[in-house]
Amino acid sequence: MQTKRQQEIIQTALRLIHEKGIQGLTIKNLSKELAISEPAIYRHFENKTQILVTILDSLQQNSAEIFEEALKKDNGPISKIEFLFERYFLSFSRVPSLTSVIFSEEVFRNEPKLISKIAEIIGFNNQVLLTILKEGQQNNEIRNDVEAEHLAIVIMGTLRLFVKKWQFSEFSFNIREEGKKIIESIKLMIANSQLSSANRSPES
Repeated sequence: MQTKRQQEIIQTALRLIHEKGIQGLTIKNLSKELAISEPAIYRHFENKTQILVTILDSLQQNSAEIFEEALKKDNGPISKIEFLFERYFLSFSRVPSLTSVIFSEEVFRNEPKLISKIAEIIGFNNQVLLTILKEGQQNNEIRNDVEAEHLAIVIMGTLRLFVKKWQFSEFSFNIREEGKKIIESIKLMIANSQLSSANRSPES
């Protein structure tokens, strides 16, 4: 459980990363933004790395909750994937600064602890997505002419690129509304085309 001060430090750190990049996150800048001394920050976090680990821990927990909730749903695999996208877009719309951390793993390459944490998050998400995709292939709801592992790359890559586009546009469009269009395209790409054709009306 984080203290109120730790939560303030984390929120300020996220804002600094969003505004100045990862290089802008320093204990000195945090001290200035929070109007407290640098030793006061060190009483809550050992260093900048620990602050970033805490942020990634929070992201990991949030991501795990989203994916686990999707797995528990009784609806089909395509609906589960749609749910995943919708929940992620909702999370990002509420806290846009998260995008400056979750899709910026390249800046952590010199920090083994941070790279390891990001690898954990990506690995878990990928494994759950594969479970959903393979379930859909077994049920003949998701196309079988492409390996589930490749479909997972397409899906996660699409999510990443779309969110980065939103970030680079300085959040100029509604990610949830535009995200619905992305979701529909993903559904068209991964659905079993024979099943989709069979479900169409004769007039379509």
